Amino acid sequence: MLTGRRSAGAFAAVAIGVALIASSTLLLASGRPQVPDRWARAAVVVQSPEASSPGDPFPPTRPWSASAAGALAARLAALPGVEAAVPDRTFYAQPLVDGRPPATDGQRQDAHEGHGWSSIRLSGTRLTTGVAPRGPQEVAVDAALGLRPADPVTVLTASGPAAYTVTGLLDGPGLHVADEVAAALSPGVRAIGLLLAPDADPERVAAAARTAVGGDGRVLTGNGRGALEPPDDARTRWVGMQLLTATAALAGFVTVFVVAATFAYAVAQRRRELALLRAVGATPRQVRRLLRRQALVIGATGALAGLLAGAALAPVLGRLLVDARFEPATFAVRYTLWPAAVSLATGPTVALLAVWWAARRAARVRPLEALREAAVEQRRMGRIRAVAGGLLVAVGAAFAVATATTPDAQEGANFALLMVMALVTGAAVLAPAFVGPLVGLLAPPLRRRGGAIALLVRAGALTATRRTASTAAPVLLTVAFAVLVSGMVRTTTAVYAANRASVVDAGWVLLPDRAPGLSDPAVAAAPGASVLPSRVFVPGDGPPAPYRPLTALGVDPAAFTAANRVLTVLAGSLDDLRGDDAVALPASAVSAGGLPASTVPALPAEPFPVVFADGERVPLRVVAVVSDDSIPGDLLLPRAVVRAHDPSALTSAVYLTEPITPPPGARVVDLATWAAEADRAEDTLVWLATVMLIAVTAGYGGIAVVNTLLMAAVGRAADLRLIRLAGATRRQVVRLVAAESALVVLVGAVLGGAVAFAGLLGIRAGLAEQLGAPVDLVVPWPVVGGVVGLCLLLALAAATVPTWRLLRRRAVVRPVG
Repeated sequence: MLTGRRSAGAFAAVAIGVALIASSTLLLASGRPQVPDRWARAAVVVQSPEASSPGDPFPPTRPWSASAAGALAARLAALPGVEAAVPDRTFYAQPLVDGRPPATDGQRQDAHEGHGWSSIRLSGTRLTTGVAPRGPQEVAVDAALGLRPADPVTVLTASGPAAYTVTGLLDGPGLHVADEVAAALSPGVRAIGLLLAPDADPERVAAAARTAVGGDGRVLTGNGRGALEPPDDARTRWVGMQLLTATAALAGFVTVFVVAATFAYAVAQRRRELALLRAVGATPRQVRRLLRRQALVIGATGALAGLLAGAALAPVLGRLLVDARFEPATFAVRYTLWPAAVSLATGPTVALLAVWWAARRAARVRPLEALREAAVEQRRMGRIRAVAGGLLVAVGAAFAVATATTPDAQEGANFALLMVMALVTGAAVLAPAFVGPLVGLLAPPLRRRGGAIALLVRAGALTATRRTASTAAPVLLTVAFAVLVSGMVRTTTAVYAANRASVVDAGWVLLPDRAPGLSDPAVAAAPGASVLPSRVFVPGDGPPAPYRPLTALGVDPAAFTAANRVLTVLAGSLDDLRGDDAVALPASAVSAGGLPASTVPALPAEPFPVVFADGERVPLRVVAVVSDDSIPGDLLLPRAVVRAHDPSALTSAVYLTEPITPPPGARVVDLATWAAEADRAEDTLVWLATVMLIAVTAGYGGIAVVNTLLMAAVGRAADLRLIRLAGATRRQVVRLVAAESALVVLVGAVLGGAVAFAGLLGIRAGLAEQLGAPVDLVVPWPVVGGVVGLCLLLALAAATVPTWRLLRRRAVVRPVG
């Protein structure tokens, strides 16, 4: 059997890996959408028809017009068991406190949402003080704002600040106005909630509602109402799921890698013990069976311990995800069966796979090796190992080519991670072949400065290349992934910010401050170009989602042309973008018959039908065609048309030639700051995700470094005592061990850095291909130094502390015989 210390090292590797997998899969399984509180009392909800958008995992639904929603609500209210059918209207409304929007939790989208008063019947929100709003300038607000009934309050809407009087206080976020006011601010309807009689069966009512709705919507009940969660929450949850998926995949890879290296090293340390078993008659099959049984026991017990630790850790990590805005505030950990089953199966499976190759090598040990006084490696690398390592490097090179040539940024990132996984594994397999050349490069300075200790370090590394490579493997893994992920994020962030600033002809930018966008008066007060985005819908390819969403930009043609450096008009003229029925389209939207998107012979004669945010369907005239890279959206409309059909649309920015005094709810920044901040929320999430992925690899890798070097220190006890008997002092032996550990970290860091640098070169080439311009590579030197320094610190502690304790006892010569 394995000794206690050796089995403890393998057990720790399995338990920590399974804990990572258990916690990430538990969080992943808990990420299903939650029913919003606003729909708590609506057992059945009818949602407007779905739209289809391959590039958007959460496309909006096509709204009903006011007349269509009213007719549908009347039909639904007449169904048996339905007490009321309440159309829900949602619009932008944000109260001002002391002249500014109040600071709120960025995850609470409902903090700046308004609704009609009837919608309160669908939710769990209650009126705690005062009365319901009835008049056009009356409002009920969240009691947390500190207002009282009869107090005046200014509310920011898309059309500008409006004066209201508080009539009541609510025990939840958001505000409510009279239904007539809500109908003017949000003419389109996307959901109708049904309030049922106490004895009504929700499923029976839902079946009747499906018949009444037909193909003009879908009926939601139970957990299916989670589809109604706010779009920002849905996107936050989706981002969190991507992170957790990547973390689970990376945790699985790191677990297999580290456990395999740990078991291989543990078996290699038992070479003489296994040779002794062979000498007393054990067959190779019996040796393999012994090692596999031990691995199965360690894997099973480690999996159980890891599952318990991961289950206890998951709620803590869940709160961290919510605080970091990777999950919405409604996220909660739920314990389900499949994460536990996966975790329990992972431990034994990984342990058996890890010991499989090591057991084959151990079974071939010769009985005479039990009589050797020195455990000298007989062969550096076998042919099969060399071929396997070469194949892995070839696979990594193939992914590197794919990374450098793909036109899609997301695919490039995925290819880069797969490339590094293949190259890291290949480098670890081929590491014994690299140890000699790397040590050879360090030989001259070692001989000049290190004396006898340097000579022993060099000789030990060259003699035991397998041991050096095995202990360097966790460092290789840690450095490679930490440098690649951080370098990829830094490089892409810098490139996108520079590219964003290069297409805008402006010196300053007016941005919203504590608000989701700029109102019309704020835009009117700023002499510059702006875009008013709105979601519209055009006919798609047919059922089940016959419409697809597009981003329409409301612009002033002259100002938009002056501020856009890359605008290219291929047909028609933007000067004709006026009136109620004009539209400008990108070339890809009108090209047909196999023509390239950049070749448009003439303007389309057919009208371009569009369904606006208010549910109205309008045929538009195509007055201009522009190149696909000319606009940051899908089509251009006159600003007045967008405002007429979408009263709640907000402007994201106004591009200025000179700074101005910002109005309430706005601020002014220079162009470089805007370019860096444009995707600040997304960049922050990406960087936090990067930190989490680095923490997974660096944390587990650091533990693996400590684990491996502790096992090495125990296995070399006899060698170190022999050095003491040869006349070395205890301090000199400790310095020898520290120097060996530093060399191991250096070898792993060089190999890991080479792998990461190859990945970053591929990413840079891919970005240059996508942008059509040279890209500067950003090497994250602080991350490199921090990760290597952490590995070095852990390695020195793990090697020197047990050595010092081991040598505290006085070395004695045991008599022979």
